[in-house]
Amino acid sequence: MSLRELKKRQTRERIAETAWRLFTERGFDRVTVVEVARAAQVSEATVFNYFPAKEDLFSSRFEAFGEGLVEAVRTRPPGESALAAFRRRLLESGGLLALVEAGDADALVQLRAVNRLIADSPALRAREQRALATCADALAETLGGDIGARVVADALFGVHRALIELVRHRILADDDPASLAADVRRLATEAFSLLEGGMRDYGITAAATPVRR
Repeated sequence: MSLRELKKRQTRERIAETAWRLFTERGFDRVTVVEVARAAQVSEATVFNYFPAKEDLFSSRFEAFGEGLVEAVRTRPPGESALAAFRRRLLESGGLLALVEAGDADALVQLRAVNRLIADSPALRAREQRALATCADALAETLGGDIGARVVADALFGVHRALIELVRHRILADDDPASLAADVRRLATEAFSLLEGGMRDYGITAAATPVRR
């Protein structure tokens, strides 16, 4: 990565982190793009260069996670199914839930604040659903773009969507957050097992045949 690209990436991350902090402190609808720009020490035009809409400031992390799930399937090794690659990436991503499980009180506050923001904002909920749909489309294309690929992509992201809804319901209800990460792992395993019976061999790639000289 060139120095120019590194600086652009750092600027983008600083803007996103600043926006997240302001949103969680004051609420999504109460923070303006101008305020984000001022706090991040950049111009309003710079913010819009990286994030064309205000919702983009909030959703960039979630979209990056979804893109990571697609990338895990795209780069899966020979012999690994699409389901196994997706499950591996989803379950190895601890994030805030892992910190909450470890007893991090600040992580619990942040997780609750983020989910409250989304629950209270129709714009953010709609953006979340669009992001999931976009990632499912990308996964379907990665798997070949036919009807089978579409079914598989929708099913896998359906598990992801169900787990998001579970976490949001539990964390906002303050329903034993210390056990939430373990419950998510267990329920994810059950959900993937439910799919696996009909998708066990889907998407396995063959190992490359050695070239004989």
